[in-house]
Amino acid sequence: MTTEAPAGTVAGDQITREELQLATRNHGMPLEAMRYDVTPIGLHYLLVHYDIPFVDGEAWHLDVDGDVERPLRLTIDDLRSRETETRPVTMECAGNGRAQLSPRALSQPWLVEAIGTGEWTGTPLWPVLEDAGLSPDVVDIVFVGLDSGVEGAAAQHYQRSLTPQEAREEGALLVYELNGVPLPPQHGYPLRLLVPGWYGMTSVKWLSRITASNTLFAGYQQERAYRLRHDADEVGEPLTRMRVRSLMVPPGVPDFFTRERFVRPGPVTLTGRAWSGAGTISRVQVSADGGSTWTDADVDDAAVPYAWQEWRLRWDAQVGTHDLISRATDSTGATQPLAAEWNLGGYAVNSVQHVTVTVTDAPPGI
Repeated sequence: MTTEAPAGTVAGDQITREELQLATRNHGMPLEAMRYDVTPIGLHYLLVHYDIPFVDGEAWHLDVDGDVERPLRLTIDDLRSRETETRPVTMECAGNGRAQLSPRALSQPWLVEAIGTGEWTGTPLWPVLEDAGLSPDVVDIVFVGLDSGVEGAAAQHYQRSLTPQEAREEGALLVYELNGVPLPPQHGYPLRLLVPGWYGMTSVKWLSRITASNTLFAGYQQERAYRLRHDADEVGEPLTRMRVRSLMVPPGVPDFFTRERFVRPGPVTLTGRAWSGAGTISRVQVSADGGSTWTDADVDDAAVPYAWQEWRLRWDAQVGTHDLISRATDSTGATQPLAAEWNLGGYAVNSVQHVTVTVTDAPPGI
């Protein structure tokens, strides 16, 4: 924790006008939507850095160029004619949980809802790169989106990179469908990158160009943003895989303004989802007393890596106010912390969610 708010951060709970502007453009997933194995498109979280570009799908093409033997220009029909893969993948914004830190970064003020699981359809990335013929000198593959804006005092297209090893081994897809329909404009129509297990900033939307480079990519989104640092002068650690996390579907009914919950006494089935960039979840524990005691929940087996797993626990709700918590452990043994470690950008926050529940014989509305 820091005692003074560094540049680019703000102390306290008051949301600035600029943050409110971002919050009205972007949106999180309502936590009750975790009841769906695959998140409906309109409920999946959404973060748009700049503007949503208007793309003529018939005129659009993908260029694969740079240090390659055979530059490619591919239409969407070309990509659809290639090997097809459909898989559920959970995607989380790297800034999810940022608004819980103090001081917090001045950016999209996420609480815990920047999450969703889509059923993505596309073609594997690596065979496309093989067809282009990467030079042995290539050290970075740069992905360029059509969205553009100003960030870090520089005009830019949104761009991120993967090393050739990451591009080959991470199961990356060039996706053109979400939940069985063409990508909606806000999710990257007509094509986006998808890197399973990595935070969402990696999966460049409105993809227009893939450039093989024999020098390391030093663009803003790679070298300045999306790095864990405690001081603006630090180089920082780049963000890659999602940290282990679980969330609970808030039980009962909510108070409109505070979102605190009301339930009747007796048996209540608590349920939620857990995920990790390490692949799978091995354990979820639940506490009804703020973390003093824990009970193991039942966790569904992982159907595929990098898609969230459902968990559930039968809770005997007693009259009173309770602080419900869930925490997950993944296949590497990593477990969610009870408290978040502060960092300048408010990234990779995976501390436990607290759900305040009042158990009463006469809950309002039910």
